[in-house]
Formats: sequence, structure tokens, C-alpha cells
Amino acid sequence: MANDLLWKPSDVSGTAITALAAEASKRTGRPIEGFDALHEWSITDPGAFWDTVWDEAALIGDKGGERLADGDKMPGARFFPDGTINYAENCLRGDDAAEAIVFRGEDKVELHMTRGELRAAVAKVQAFLTESGVGKGDRVAAMLPNMPQTIVVCMATASLGAIFSSCSPDFGERGVLDRFGQIKPTVFVACDGYWYGGKPIDVSEKVEHVAAALAPVKTLLVSYLDDLRARDLADEIPNAALYDKVMQREETEPTFVPVPFNEPAFILFSSGTTGVPKCIVHSAGGVLLQHVKEHVYHSGIRPGDRVFYFTTCGWMMWNWLVTALASGATLLLYDGSPFAPSHRVLWDYAEQEKATFFGTSAKYIDALRKEGAVPRETHDLSALRTIASTGSPLAAESFRWVYEAIKGDVHLASISGGTDIVSCFVLGIPTKPVYAGEIQGPGLGMAVDVADDSGAHLASGKGELVCRRPFPSMPVMFWNDPEAAKYHAAYFERFDNVWCHGDFAEWTEHGGIIIHGRSDATLNPGGVRIGTAEIYAQVEQIKEVVEALAIGQTFEDDVRVVLFVRLAEGASLDEDLIKRIKMQVRTGASPRHVPAKIIAVADIPRTKSGKITELAVRDVVHGREVKNQEALANPEALALYRDLPELAT
Repeated sequence: MANDLLWKPSDVSGTAITALAAEASKRTGRPIEGFDALHEWSITDPGAFWDTVWDEAALIGDKGGERLADGDKMPGARFFPDGTINYAENCLRGDDAAEAIVFRGEDKVELHMTRGELRAAVAKVQAFLTESGVGKGDRVAAMLPNMPQTIVVCMATASLGAIFSSCSPDFGERGVLDRFGQIKPTVFVACDGYWYGGKPIDVSEKVEHVAAALAPVKTLLVSYLDDLRARDLADEIPNAALYDKVMQREETEPTFVPVPFNEPAFILFSSGTTGVPKCIVHSAGGVLLQHVKEHVYHSGIRPGDRVFYFTTCGWMMWNWLVTALASGATLLLYDGSPFAPSHRVLWDYAEQEKATFFGTSAKYIDALRKEGAVPRETHDLSALRTIASTGSPLAAESFRWVYEAIKGDVHLASISGGTDIVSCFVLGIPTKPVYAGEIQGPGLGMAVDVADDSGAHLASGKGELVCRRPFPSMPVMFWNDPEAAKYHAAYFERFDNVWCHGDFAEWTEHGGIIIHGRSDATLNPGGVRIGTAEIYAQVEQIKEVVEALAIGQTFEDDVRVVLFVRLAEGASLDEDLIKRIKMQVRTGASPRHVPAKIIAVADIPRTKSGKITELAVRDVVHGREVKNQEALANPEALALYRDLPELAT
């Protein structure tokens, strides 16, 4: 059954949530016990809640007088409207000797950095940025792997009150320019290449072209593949400097510019599969406060913990991971393929570095399951307390597999939010049980709900995931959107004064949430709304199917479900397999979910952050142009879906 109880905490008395509830009771003068009561207080008195989180996290800054202004307006609410803070100052605090970062590169590079060493490196890059003209509000754009240098540049940027933005070096030239070209950075930071799948990937030519197009005041070059190639690049690119040379500067302590709580600090980008990516601007204080809450209370992260998340710098989970420094954690960074040289590589890392928190994607967990991996038998994971999964809904079968094959006594947290809020709406709750296929509940301070088509509360059944009250990590704005028209259209057009996230969700009997996929990719055969994740959860139980993608095809005045499957090596889509797939979907979901057509494909297109892109495939199938193929990791795969004879009848 999908609602199998898989885990429950043995003792909640020592959790941060319990301590926060006790503090809330003191402040309110009334008993607040357990998560549900704490959550209710957090959304009915958000100013007091976020004020408490600030105090309990001992954040460095000035809260100012007012805690929440215009709290009834979405958008328009402002937390700590006259407060000041510096994101980097809070992340870089702590004992000089404490380990801040461990880095593993796929090419076997291994680096360790203490907090003192991190601060010294930040001071040197800060001085370089200042000399390059970077100050409050200026942009620094980085095309780098998930490596320590990226964090150094991010912190140096934030220390000055400037705005940091990043993408992964595997983005195509057009994809990089579609993002960074909009924000016009003062300094562009790039690497000479990266490793993936056991191979070095040289990106020096792309760096030259991007630097020329952006024409920044300075380009800072990080050597990863080859020192000599980086030096050559520095000679070829005007106004270029080498990161290694910057590290020879004498500065050892950064300074920190206090900025308004709601001042822009980060720009993240939408996937851009339906046009040029939107530039989503996030605030220094909002990101810091929201992440600290999620790390401490929902993820159980404590000072000295060792936190891993498999991510690139083009995904919001990189920002989420970096902020764990503010909670006293050591970051475990990894760059490269999670399957090179084998599926053991990340578990080797987790064992050797005694990871307490292991974050990954639902697709990775499913791929491990299909590989037949059993990490609990091959690795010592005794230090591991929490496993987090995001990127797409985690199937009930994958929930069970984690407890069977990885660790029986672990808090498995399926989490969901997005780039839009650089955080989560719904996520793990360490004081509650874990049920197969369910996200445990809403985040503290997040007035999450499921709404029907009129915007009313939907106690049961599937509807739109919404948030009914403001929260600190709402975007400050979209870049180049002076009238906020794009911002309003993205989240508030559907329901007035309510954030509509675009996810298709439902409440469970346990107070948890099931996400059924994006509502804008929701299938609608015969007028019945179906989430694609419900189909994937069934199809991925078929061993011959490696992965699947479902769309709704307009056909004969209706919409029919079309399922594309990528098959395991040696498998073929014969009548028997088609019959088994349909039966699995029919019995595991419903007859309405059964695809009208099942088609085998060699590849499935996905975004740079690894998400399958249903909308792009739907556009190709309907003969519409996919406007921004640079947002895709494998845009060539789209050709596999064009003018398919199977879809003409």
C-alpha cells in the first residue's frame, strides 16, 4: 500500500523542533506542543515566528523595529523591512580550525578547507572584486562546477552586498548568454573545464566567446583541468585574471557590508524551456532565514554535521547546500557523474567522510534501485541520519527501497519547492512518521494548501498547490520586469493574493502531501486531470523501463495520454511489454491513466538540472517551436519526437 508506515522517530525530545515549540510557548504564554501546533502558530503569527527563528539561530544582523510590514499582501509583504544583515557574514562565522568544505572531483581531486582558510580565500577574492568595481547591487556571474572556489566567489560577492548568480559549465554558450546576458555582470568567473563520466571536458573556447559577448570589467579564471590552459586563456581574454594568482594576495580577513534584509543577493533562473529564462531575484535575508529554518528544524542539521547534496551550480539546491555553513555544518561537495566509475562512488564518499545528511534526486534513487545496488551491505553508513530527495516526486516503491537497501533507521525526507522560492513548500519533519509515497508536511511558516479550481481549500482530492500567506524567500522581483507584470503572472494570476505554484497535489490522511507533477504538464483526457507522476510511479516498476515521459496529445477534439519509454539494454517494446505496462498503470493507478499510445525512444530530453521536460516534448509533438533549447542538457533528443507516424492515428 502507498501509505505504509516505514519509519517513526524513537525520541523527539532532543529535536530542534521540540526546542522551538518550547521557546514559542514561552513567548506566547500558552502551550505549543508538537509540530502541528507549532506550524499553526508559525502561519497565524508569522512576524513572531520568523523573529524567533532569527533569535534561535543567533543570526548576525539588526532586525530593526518592525518584523512584518503589509503582511496581508501577496506580493507586497516585507519581512524585517528596516532590518539589515549580511549573508556571507553569517555563513563564514565559526571556529577557524573547524572544517568548512570537503571537495571530491570525479578526477580524484580531493580538497579540505577549514573555516579560517575559507575566510582568508574570501578576503582575497573580495579585494579583487572591489578593485574590479563591484559594489552593492552589482552582479558577479559564475560558470563553475560545484567546487570550493565557487563558494569563495559567492561569499566574496555577498560580503560586498553585491548579487551572485551561477550556472553549470555544461550549459551551452547560448544558454549561458541567455542567462548572464540579461543581468550584465561586472565580473564573469569561469573554469577551463570539468570532468564527467571519466573524461575531461574542455570549455575554454566557450569561455572566450561568453566573455567577449558579456564584455565584463574583469573575467576571473579558475583552473580545474590544466594550469597551462588557464594561463593561455588569461592571455587571450581581455582583462582576465587567474584565481590562483588572486590567492597570492595578502588579505586574510573579509569585511562585511550590512545590507537591507530584502536587498537582492542572488539571481536564479527558470529552466527556460518555454522561452528565455526568467531571472528570479532573491534577497539576502530571505534566503538565509528560510534556509536556516529548513536546515535546523526540518533537516535536523546540527553544528559539526557533514552535509552532502548532489547538485550542480545551475540548480537551486546548490544555494540551499551552501547556506548550511550558517548552521555550523561541513559541506561535502562533489563534482562529476554519480555513476563514474560505478554506482558506488557517492556511497564511498558518504562512508569515508561520515556524511550525516545525504541529498539526491528521485531519479538517482530509482536508477540505483534498478542497478540492484544495496548500499547498506557494501558501506558503513552509521553516521547517516537523513536522506533527502527532490527534483521530481519520489515513488512509493522508491521510499520502500531506501529503507530496505540503504538504511532502516534513517529519516527519509522527500522535499518539494523550487527555484522560484529557492527553498521548499513541503518537506521532511523529523518528529513525524514517514509513509511510503508521502511528503511529511508543510514547512514551518509556510501556509501551504491544496486549492480547487475556484481557489477554495480542498480537503481531499487533487488540486493546485498554493501558499496563502507571505514568506521571507518570495522573490524580490524578476530582473528586467519594472512593472512586476511577469512576476504577478507567474504566481498570482490564477488566484488573487495567493501564491499558485503550478504543482498538482493532494493532502493525505496523515496530514502529508503527495505531489503529482507540474499542473501545467497535467494530463486532461476526457476532462479528468491526471498528474504525470502517477503514471511514472507505475511504469518505473517495470524492469525493462529505464525511464518514461508522458504528455497529453490533442487528438480528435480530446486529449489522449501518450507515454514515451526508454528501455533497458536488450529490451524491446513488443506486444507483451505494452500489455504489461498498461496493466501496471491500470491496476496501480486507474483506467483513466492508461496511455493510449506507448512509444519507445532512445533518449528523453531533460533540463540542465536533470528534470525531464514534458512541455518541450509536448510542443514538438504538436508542431510548435521549442523556443529555448539551450536550456536542455540534450536538445538533440527532441528530434526523436518530431513527426512520429504513430501519433498520426
